[in-house]
Formats: sequence, structure tokens, C-alpha cells
Amino acid sequence: MRIVTLEEHFSLPEFIKRIPEEVIAERGWPDTQNPPPMMQKAQALLPEIGEERLRSMDEAGITVQVLSVSGAGADLLPGEEGIRLAQDYNNLLAQKIAAYPNRFAAFAHLPMQTPEAAAAELERTVKELGFCGAMINGTTNNLFLDDASFTPILLKAQELDVPIYIHPNFPPKAVRDIYYSSLPNDLNSALAAAGFGWHAETGIHILRMIAAGTFDRFPKLQIIIGHMGEMLPFMMARSENVLSKEIRKSDRSLSEILKQQVHITTSGFFTLPPLMTAIETFGIDRIMFSVDYPFSTNEKGKAFLDSLDLPAADLEKLTHGNADRLLKLKV
Repeated sequence: MRIVTLEEHFSLPEFIKRIPEEVIAERGWPDTQNPPPMMQKAQALLPEIGEERLRSMDEAGITVQVLSVSGAGADLLPGEEGIRLAQDYNNLLAQKIAAYPNRFAAFAHLPMQTPEAAAAELERTVKELGFCGAMINGTTNNLFLDDASFTPILLKAQELDVPIYIHPNFPPKAVRDIYYSSLPNDLNSALAAAGFGWHAETGIHILRMIAAGTFDRFPKLQIIIGHMGEMLPFMMARSENVLSKEIRKSDRSLSEILKQQVHITTSGFFTLPPLMTAIETFGIDRIMFSVDYPFSTNEKGKAFLDSLDLPAADLEKLTHGNADRLLKLKV
């Protein structure tokens, strides 16, 4: 069975070193030189795109990984610094893909502080490098994608007919100081990140885009979010009931917008209840299997797939059909 995973990460320590340490710390990222225990194994695996990654993929039966840059990146740098870092990451990803063209694809890494340049880089990577879209790491300078400054990026994604994957990021310092402080050990950053905070903020990101009319301004824009929908499947009816009374400009309901312009992946969520909720709310045509490698393991992802009792047609959609269609992957 063909299996495509599309929240699978990569980064290089030498590229991260181009970002001032104080900028990384201000954004909330852990010290890359001394990562917390829960991050150490993943940090060691992130730079490698080759035999070790392929071995893990093969053991789990994964056909294709769609790669994306993880952690502190070009979105933290202004002007030419951010543009050059994004270009260097994308060019390197293209080289890696060229060595294994049937095993890897990629989402573009963008210099989000310069939206016009980010739009140009998205176009370059799609048209010249064959990338599948872009991955954006949460907010940029405390701004969500509903801000008008990001119009060039959304317009270009719609024009190119490629999706934008919104990946979680750490909340702003003011939020961290209130919600995620004074806890023992490494629990502050853990709770702010994969323990809960990341997922809440990404769900809010999508709801803000709906409330601000972003999806109505870009009706063909397609967005991907991971982690079994970043809480939105569970919250869909409640959010629609409350927010639809205030969202009067759209001729579509909140749930209609979600089902028409948002796709979700399973990344790192390998239990049945969240998947069943996602299927009941978003529908199987909007759900794509992903692992979140190396922060989760391919083995856990495959064990989850093997445990599912889904109709064959639905399993094909989940494992590769939806991703192949949305990303226009060569089969």
C-alpha cells in the first residue's frame, strides 16, 4: 500500500546559527545547543535526509515523505537575511529530493517578514523546484495570516493552486509569561508546545481567518493543519454556534468553510477517538495520514494505521489518495 506522510521535518544546526540566539529565545524556542530531554533524539535526526531516514521509512512502509523545515527559521529574520536563509534551505531541500526523487517531496520555507519576497519564493520553489506548497510556522511578529500584510502570500498560493500548511509555533512571550510559566522542570515549554498550547493557537489561527473573512477573500485557497485538526473537529459545532452569529459577511457557515478550504493530518495523533471525530466532522476526504517525524516515530504511525478498521476506499484516501490529489504528487 502506498503511504504518503506530509508533516515530516528537517533542519540544519549551521543554518539555525545564522539566527541570533536572543531572537530564538524571544520566540520561545528551547536552546538548540542544550535541548530538553524530550527533544534530544529528534534534534539528532532532523539534519539527516538519506539512508537512516529511508531505513525508518522502509521499515514502516512509508513511500513518500513531504519534507518541511522545523524550528527556528527564516521567519525570525528580517529583509535579506530571512530571504537568503529561506532560499538556502529550499535549494538544499531540492538537492536532497533530486537524490531520491521517488521518496521525498517538499513544502517551501518562506521569509515571512517580507511577504512580497515570500510570495516570490513560493512561486520559485513551485515552478522551478517542483515543491508542493509551503509550510508556515504559526504567527510572524505576532500577526496571524488574516493580517492584510500577508495578502501577497495567500494570493500567490491561490494563483499557483498549492496549499499552505500552518504548523504550530510557540505563543508570544506575553502569553507564555501568563499561561506557561512557574512550572517545574521543562513543563513550561512542554505545555506551551505539544502538550497543549501549540494546538490551541493553531486552531485559533484558523478561526481568526474565518472570522476575518480571509477564506472568502481567497475562496480557492487551501490550508492544511496537522495534529488531527488542532482541536477544531471537537470544537466545530460549538465554534459555529457561537461565531456564526457574528460572522455575517460570509454566505457560508463556519463548518462549510472548514470542509471546503481546510485539510487536516494525523501527525503525532495515533489514537482512535480523535480520528473518528475528525471523520465525523471534516469527512474522510479532508484527512491525510502523517507522522510528525522525528518528533513522533514512523513505527508508531504504522502501528496506528494497522489498527484501523476502515473501508478499503477510506484507507486509501487516508494513506495517499487525498495527499496525492491535493499536492499533485507523481505516482
